[in-house]
Amino acid sequence: MKFTPRKVNFFNLLKLPLAYLGGVRVCLISDKEVVVSIKHKWLNQNPFKSMFWAAQGMAAEMPTGVLIMKAIDNSERKFSMLVTKQEAEFFKKATGKITFSCKGGDEIREAIQKSIKTGEGQIIILTSEGKNQEGVLVSMFKFHWSLKVKF
Repeated sequence: MKFTPRKVNFFNLLKLPLAYLGGVRVCLISDKEVVVSIKHKWLNQNPFKSMFWAAQGMAAEMPTGVLIMKAIDNSERKFSMLVTKQEAEFFKKATGKITFSCKGGDEIREAIQKSIKTGEGQIIILTSEGKNQEGVLVSMFKFHWSLKVKF
């Protein structure tokens, strides 16, 4: 599959409807970075009129996962991938449009090549930063991904 924002958003509609209905949208995909946005709205808010932490988590995980899926597709090998741990920090109330980005493409490709070479699983930690429309850091998530080549 060619990884374009439109195709990934359509995939989300079919396979991840909760993320799609919650407003998670892929905006940019490159080999080094993926950018995803989510808008604060009634469906994804908490009682304090800001975005629920779990909605931010869905949006934060998306760029890390898409970046890994794209790198795996480029490797032309089959891999298993799994989030094994997640950490989050929240700095400011999340309202309006929040944009999450992950810039770990090079680290992912290195982990994939190491797994292909050794046949062993690799753990990679990817950071996804969420910023509001003013560019202020709202939240930061770290996802620990396990990647292992399939033979």
